[in-house]
Amino acid sequence: MATIGADFAIKKLGDNIIQIWDLAGQERFSVVREGYYIGTKGAMLVFDITRPETFRSIPNWIRELLNNLSHDDIIPLVLIGNKADLREMDSPNYISREQGISYAQELADWSEFDVPYVETSAKTGLNVDLIFNTLVNNIAKKQGNFFSNIT
Repeated sequence: MATIGADFAIKKLGDNIIQIWDLAGQERFSVVREGYYIGTKGAMLVFDITRPETFRSIPNWIRELLNNLSHDDIIPLVLIGNKADLREMDSPNYISREQGISYAQELADWSEFDVPYVETSAKTGLNVDLIFNTLVNNIAKKQGNFFSNIT
C-alpha cells in the first residue's frame, strides 16, 4: 500500500529498539514530512528498481533530508533497490545492480561514510533484516558505540 503522509513502526534488533518512519514521496506531503526529520540518526534511501524515476529522485530526498536535519552532520545512509523479486523479468528499463552500486559509491565519496547498496524485496523479505542491521551498526559506529554486529 502507498504511504499517505507518514507511517511509523518499531523494530527490535538485539538489545536495540529503533523507530522507523516511512515518509510519503508525493510532493503534496512535503510540508508534512518536515517534522519527521527531527532527531534522525540514519536514513534508508529506497527506490523501486522497476521504476527508474524513483531512482532519479534520490538526490531530491537527500536534499530534503539535509535541509531538515537539526544538525549539520551528514548521517549514515543505506541505498536500497526494492522489488528485487521482479528483476527476473529482465526489463531493459529496470535499474541495474551496477547502477545502484555505482551511485552508492558516489554517495560514500560525498558523505565519507560507507554507503552500502542492498537489493531487497518487501514481498519476500529478501535482505530486509540486513538493511536494518547495517544501518543500526553504521549509526552506532558514527556515535562511537562500537557494539558487536547485530545478527
